[in-house]
Amino acid sequence: MKPVVSVKELMADMIDPFADYIFDAVWWDATANGTVEHRPRSDAEWEKVRIGAVTMAEGIYLLKVPRPFAPPGDVNNSVGPNAPELSPAQIQAKLDKDPVLWNAKIEALRNVGLATLEAVKRKDVDALFQAGADLDVACEACHLEYWYPGDKETVSRERRARVTFVRPEASHKTTADSKK
Repeated sequence: MKPVVSVKELMADMIDPFADYIFDAVWWDATANGTVEHRPRSDAEWEKVRIGAVTMAEGIYLLKVPRPFAPPGDVNNSVGPNAPELSPAQIQAKLDKDPVLWNAKIEALRNVGLATLEAVKRKDVDALFQAGADLDVACEACHLEYWYPGDKETVSRERRARVTFVRPEASHKTTADSKK
């Protein structure tokens, strides 16, 4: 198999846009009028999430095909003192040193796609919300390893300080429900 685009382009043009179908599927907003819940309600909305999950589960394996990490001449934001990103050559060197880790990161992303597919089959909003959270963790873990490892400490500190959200009980009326 011969790749058409770099890892950076594959992520920007395929993986990331379809991952947003999962990321954006379930969320809540606390407003002055109550809690607004966003979740798939129609078959078309669930189908959009399924498309994101299939693309994640199948498309992420395209990262196993050897390809450049960035287009020719693109060195990421890796130039200058304290550059925040690794260069494509530095990323390739990390992959060459430990290809098992690279494949483990790919499998973690694939597993999120598979879990999302299961959530869609059951139309399980809670499982879909968890899949979105798991996708965030899997993406960030890979980026912190291969794209901007200098941010590991900051991200870890911010994650520990992050407020967690507990979904309102089903017995609470949401603004979205009251507008039906």
